[in-house]
Amino acid sequence: MLFTVFVFVYVLGVISAFNAVMTARTSQGATAWLISLVTFPYIAIPLYWFFGRSKFNGYTVARKEAEELVSDKLKNIHTQTKNYIAEKSSMKIFEKTSQQLVKLPYLRANALDLLIDGEKTFQSILAGIHEAKKYILLEFYIVRDDNLGSQIQHALIQKANEGVKIYFLYDEIGSYKLSQNYLNKMRKAGIEVYNFHTQKGVKNRFQVNFRNHRKIVIVDGKAAWIGGHNIGDEYLSKNKKFGHWRDTHIKITGPSVITIQKTFIEDWYWATERFIEYLQWNPVPSQKEDKQILIVPSSPADKLETASLMFIQAINSATKRIWISSPYFVPDSAIIKALQLAGLKGVDVRILIPNKADHVLVYLAAFTYFKNVSATGVKFFRYNDGFLHQKVLLIDAMHAAVGTANLDNRSLRLNFEITALITDNTFTQEIKEMFENDFQHSYEIQTTEIEKQSFIFKLVTRLARLTAPVL
Repeated sequence: MLFTVFVFVYVLGVISAFNAVMTARTSQGATAWLISLVTFPYIAIPLYWFFGRSKFNGYTVARKEAEELVSDKLKNIHTQTKNYIAEKSSMKIFEKTSQQLVKLPYLRANALDLLIDGEKTFQSILAGIHEAKKYILLEFYIVRDDNLGSQIQHALIQKANEGVKIYFLYDEIGSYKLSQNYLNKMRKAGIEVYNFHTQKGVKNRFQVNFRNHRKIVIVDGKAAWIGGHNIGDEYLSKNKKFGHWRDTHIKITGPSVITIQKTFIEDWYWATERFIEYLQWNPVPSQKEDKQILIVPSSPADKLETASLMFIQAINSATKRIWISSPYFVPDSAIIKALQLAGLKGVDVRILIPNKADHVLVYLAAFTYFKNVSATGVKFFRYNDGFLHQKVLLIDAMHAAVGTANLDNRSLRLNFEITALITDNTFTQEIKEMFENDFQHSYEIQTTEIEKQSFIFKLVTRLARLTAPVL
């Protein structure tokens, strides 16, 4: 009997290994799963079928259905936004390529508010909720039933009682601690609340690897908020372990809100199989600003690896400066090479990462990249004033990006993310000043610091790196 079980498990491990080789998006990921599935099948098999799949076929089908369902509406969107599409003649290669990547246009006539840290971010979001007249759309990775969660809940219930339609989407993995009581209170007030439903469908019932990491708030189709903040007290720097929580959000008003709304609708349809009627699809241009914005939604359902290509394109396009802030630095080989080449070209390349760890394996794996990348002039900085969670790019003097995507395998290939690429020298200057302030609260990592580490520490970091493709 034991022999039969052993043979069955080993055969299943081999079959799973073949599946990993045929479907993994990276050779590193395929190798990691291949070795573990054949060597430790009892442990690796359940992990693989819960975490190892890299294609979200169910979502792909549902998204196509959603696009077909709203095709007439989407045609109207393209017609209505055409007056705000940036002229191609004035675009640089970076902008043209980015548009081709996401099959969406850069839109002008937008206004932007840079929201640094949680207090400003949630003051702005709560003010937006208070001003809502018709509807509010919300989508978050983490929602907590704490003081901030209660504040958001109370504000939404109050607006629901005023007759405002509210649609709330949360990720069931990121929000696994969220109480049923919290959800029921909102539902009782008429708020429609659903989880992202990653495991929807027979083929996805054991799937917990894909996460909806997007953070979106939309009010009346006129204003939208995206960035790094989730709903929880730690994002207001009220967590004793992390202290100051350094994060960045943006508020967008203008035609680009419509593109963000389209992304929300596709996610909502996947979760509920229902389309939200009577939304505002007519762009409302800013009368004061004319910033150009390209919204970049990315997901494992994309034909191309949108998030990864976005980072590579940004790095390759830089001629003077590329500054990147990310809480995690576990890039793929293509991004590493792009960073090395940028350093060799003499570009001012700086990577800002936290000095505190919230995910130990990712934190340790980052150490293994520093030496090789630094050899070409790339500089690494560790943020000291609390925990750094922002996801921001600064490219030369005209381009910046703020969103939800980290520099790790999960954001590059497994998560549903959203990023705003901004072309505007005034806003870019604000981002530059924000970075410079962050650098003042950071220290530069020296290669000698890494070389002095013990053999055990170096071994542990190397072992941690082996897990990077499957984290």
